[in-house]
Amino acid sequence: MTSSVQLSPLDLGNHTVQTPVVLSPMAGVTNWPFRMLCREFGPDGLYVAEMITARALVARNPKALRLCQFDPSEKYRSLQLYGVNPSIVEQAARIVVDENMADHIDLNFGCPVPKVTRKGGGSALPWKNDLFRDVLHKVVSVASPAGIPVTAKIRVGIDDDHTTFHDAAMIAQEEGCKAVTLHARTTAQYYGGHSEWEKIGALVEELDIPVIGNGDIWTAEDAVEMVRETGCAGVAIGRGCQGRPWLFGDIANAFAGSSERINPTLGQVGDIIVRHAQLLTAFYEGDEMMAVHDLRKHVAWYLKGFPVGGGTRAAFMKCESVADVEAEVAKFDREVEFPMAIADKPRGRVRFAKKVHLPYGWLDSRAMTHEEREDMFADDPMDASY
Repeated sequence: MTSSVQLSPLDLGNHTVQTPVVLSPMAGVTNWPFRMLCREFGPDGLYVAEMITARALVARNPKALRLCQFDPSEKYRSLQLYGVNPSIVEQAARIVVDENMADHIDLNFGCPVPKVTRKGGGSALPWKNDLFRDVLHKVVSVASPAGIPVTAKIRVGIDDDHTTFHDAAMIAQEEGCKAVTLHARTTAQYYGGHSEWEKIGALVEELDIPVIGNGDIWTAEDAVEMVRETGCAGVAIGRGCQGRPWLFGDIANAFAGSSERINPTLGQVGDIIVRHAQLLTAFYEGDEMMAVHDLRKHVAWYLKGFPVGGGTRAAFMKCESVADVEAEVAKFDREVEFPMAIADKPRGRVRFAKKVHLPYGWLDSRAMTHEEREDMFADDPMDASY
């Protein structure tokens, strides 16, 4: 099936994203090796580095600095920052600008993980309109004069009784953000059920800046349908590409009107696994053990649905070098076809609604008093480690 739906180029500051298909930043996943694999299959899109904790960057944490690395082939360096304290996030943005670390800054207000929301960060932060505006204002004020566009990633809200996306998106527009990405779930929904695409459509109607839709894009057809239903200016792919970097190629074909899809055999997937191991080794500066340990989660996603058996999966978990990975891949039956039966099935986090962890009294008011800010930021509770 071909598509009559097309995406127009997305202007972000001095750069034009020809096909606004976005690799969503995912912790522990979207380092430059994985971004490279996705880009090699995909269009001239936006491939965002995994979330950088602002406090860790300010403290020059070695892991944070490693995550800020981009391969020379990445012509548009896109980096996501997370923080709660406006002053700390501003300092992190200043480092990014002064040290020429990125060409685009995305701000994370969408993470639902308890260790983030219990500090008032991620998807909890937009509930406090004044704090949200302050973070955006400070980062845009630092980045905009340097020609670095700022965008914001948000969720629908904390739960159905505490939605924030309308206000947050409007504030982001007012403060100079070039686009907003909406993951159409609440924090309470976590990654369960199906995201509410109609909320994306609502923002498209309300805003003058582009809205990028995120949530439940497992196939190229899902991406096309999201744009058709919502009118969004672009699509962001998260869990759908875990173990399937070629999804970006499928999506590029779909928006070009082609019905061609990439359905790799087990042998071809094995080749990707080996290449991923090699790229991760470069990322970890030659440390093969760290590389193949990092690879383990990806292998589980790569092999999902293939009839390889528990013994093969267990063997990959014991690999300690690239040679070990190559040896296991060599045992594959290269002609085994891709398991189409699970092509549109969820991967990665699939947990349903869960308790939301927030700072004490967080929902009592949409604004923070001076005393509340003093209490929250006096000891700088943000973790500088990873």
